[in-house]
Amino acid sequence: MAETEPTAPGWPPAPGSGANPPEAAEPRPEAPVTRPRAAGAPGRWPIRVGPFLVSRQTADIVVAAGLLVLLLAWAGTGYRYRPYADEPARVSSSLPKGERELKQVLARLDRRSRELAARLKAAAPRGVYIVIDQTQNRLYLKKDEETLLDAKCSAGSGMVLKESVGKKREWVFDTPRGRFEVLSMLRDPVWAKPDWAFVEDGQPIPTNPADRFESGSLGEYALYFGNGYMIHGTLYERLLGRAVSHGCIRVGRDDLRKVWANTRIGTRIYIY
Repeated sequence: MAETEPTAPGWPPAPGSGANPPEAAEPRPEAPVTRPRAAGAPGRWPIRVGPFLVSRQTADIVVAAGLLVLLLAWAGTGYRYRPYADEPARVSSSLPKGERELKQVLARLDRRSRELAARLKAAAPRGVYIVIDQTQNRLYLKKDEETLLDAKCSAGSGMVLKESVGKKREWVFDTPRGRFEVLSMLRDPVWAKPDWAFVEDGQPIPTNPADRFESGSLGEYALYFGNGYMIHGTLYERLLGRAVSHGCIRVGRDDLRKVWANTRIGTRIYIY
C-alpha cells in the first residue's frame, strides 16, 4: 500500500471544533512530500495507461509479451532467411509460351517479310541493266529479274603508281563504285594513252598528241561511263576473273558482243 506522511494523535480535529494543529505554538519545517510508489517495485514510478495506473515493471512485461506475439506471428508466415540463392537465376531464351502467342509472333514476322519483299521489288531496276561485282570479278547483264549473261571480268587492281621524275605524280588503279550509265558506245575504239601508261612502261611522255593513240588494245567495243572509265575488251583474256585492270572493266570478246547487242545509251550500270 502507498506510504503517507505520519500524523499526530487526535489529528485532524473534527470539523467546527476550532482546534489548532499541535505545531501551532511552535512552527517547524515542513516535511518533504513524497510521491506514491508502486507496490513491489521500490524506486520505479508508475505510469498511467488510460484510466489505469500500472508499475513500470508491469508495462515492460506487457511490451515484451506483445513483441513475443509479433515474432510468433511472423514465424507462422513460413519465411526463412536464405543468405544465398539455391541456384542462379535462369534467363529463358525459348519462344513465347503457348500456341496462340507463337502464332502471333510468326504472323508478325510473315507480314514484315512480305512488306520488305514488296519494297525491294519496287526499288529494283527495270529493263536491261549491268551489274558488276568487283569482289568476285563478275559481270551480270540483266533484264528485270532475268539474268541474260553471267561473265568473268577484270576490275581495277588497286595498285599505286608513283612518278619518280618530273612532277612525281601518283595514280591509284581503282574501279569506282556506285550507279552509272552508258554515256557513249564506241565500235573499234582507239585508246588515247594517258601519262601514267608511259610512266608505267618507263617511256618518256610524248609531246605530240598523235603518239598517244593505240588501236586494238580495247577490243571490238567500248562502253564509256565517265571519267575515263569504260567496259571494253582485252588482249589478255587468260587474266579475266582477276583484279588486274587500271580501273576499267575488261570483258572477253564473246561476252562483250552480247553486252553490246543488248545495251543502249542510258543503260544503267551498278558497280559494287
